[in-house]
Amino acid sequence: MAFESLSEKLGNVFKKLRGKGRLSEADIKEAMREVRMALLEADVSYKVVRDFIKDVSARAVGTDVLESLTPAQMVIKIVNEELVKLMGSTNAKLNMSSKGLTVVMLVGLQGAGKTTNGAKLAALLRKQNSKRPLLVACDIYRPAAIKQLETVGGQLNIPVFQMGTENPVNIAKAAVSHAKKHGNDLVILDTAGRLHIDEELMEELKSIKREVEPDEILLVVDAMTGQDAVNAAAAFDEALGITGVMLTKLDGDARGGAALSVRAVTGKPIKFCGVGEKLDAIEPFHPDRMASRILGMGDVLTLIEKAEQSFDEKKARELADKMRKNAFTLSDYYDQLQQLKGMGGLGDIASMLPGGMGKAMQGAKIDESQLVKTEAIILSMTKREREDPSIINSSRKKRIAAGSGTDVVDVNRLLKQYEMMRDITRQMSKGRLPSFLGGGKRRGGFPF
Repeated sequence: MAFESLSEKLGNVFKKLRGKGRLSEADIKEAMREVRMALLEADVSYKVVRDFIKDVSARAVGTDVLESLTPAQMVIKIVNEELVKLMGSTNAKLNMSSKGLTVVMLVGLQGAGKTTNGAKLAALLRKQNSKRPLLVACDIYRPAAIKQLETVGGQLNIPVFQMGTENPVNIAKAAVSHAKKHGNDLVILDTAGRLHIDEELMEELKSIKREVEPDEILLVVDAMTGQDAVNAAAAFDEALGITGVMLTKLDGDARGGAALSVRAVTGKPIKFCGVGEKLDAIEPFHPDRMASRILGMGDVLTLIEKAEQSFDEKKARELADKMRKNAFTLSDYYDQLQQLKGMGGLGDIASMLPGGMGKAMQGAKIDESQLVKTEAIILSMTKREREDPSIINSSRKKRIAAGSGTDVVDVNRLLKQYEMMRDITRQMSKGRLPSFLGGGKRRGGFPF
């Protein structure tokens, strides 16, 4: 996960500070030396690190400690505030046209993830802003680029406009006209990339910009390329005047230095970040939340938002009513698994929990393949079996195991976990803690 290494190193620095009580100027100087090394190892730009340490040191040495904070807490507070400032202070919104049609042009080097993340962005804006997006295939050079866009567009049920290997400038102009005629209010142009920046590429992008006058030019940057990403950002900004950045593969780099450098180097805000391979794994970029993650404070706000997006209020009310009546079934158990999956991987959830909670959950190494196996077993049951598991005898277990590609022992394990859940709901509905939560002799771990 992004910043994992940096978070660990900064945590160790602050742990030393907490053990000192009052801090001397020498203590702060030593701490800043370790912070500097941690940032450089995270692949943050040298100039960015130098300026950051200078600003933090000036504030840490010359500040009065608030009554409610210890000296160490005050240093952490200052580092947090400076990290937020470094990444842009506030969430930068997408520039939406007041005319009705918004055109977003995606640019960047080949392999940065423009095609897939363009589709992700379209789906996000459809969901959050009720947009009617149109994806446009302007990359006529990379083999299978058009097919890839059509594939991800089809998976997300988003229309794709393409004209084969026609001139990309003509494709972009025709797509805007098509969108106006067919009621699309968001056009996302998936332009060509190169393995390196060249004059021919930039001239083509400048021509597209000149002809369609996009409301937003988003540079798509692969966070795993570190300083190369920052250099590319500076070059694209100089040539095109980008309006923002989308960081991709942020889940795959434990360093994450690009996120801390690109805003400072270009002066342009990071607006979105790709955080996984799934087609819903994209988030608006919040500097304050990212700073909290880096410092091990978690990101509870994003976790709440993910929960709200996956949360089915009607089903929740029905489930609460069933729990009160002690009528919790395997169908309900399955619904809860689906809502959990909708929030992303358990590792992603763990990364948003503060301090020790997140680390404890990550350390547990919960096997997500077990959730998939559990789903398969439940879906192999008949409706009657899901509603009344007591009828599942040995022959039914063999049939369910065969149908789900599992063993009878797996079916037995699920039924035992289900019984534990029934035990929880039964006892809690009576106002008592179940046995393994402290109400009596411990019987086992939490089901999953």
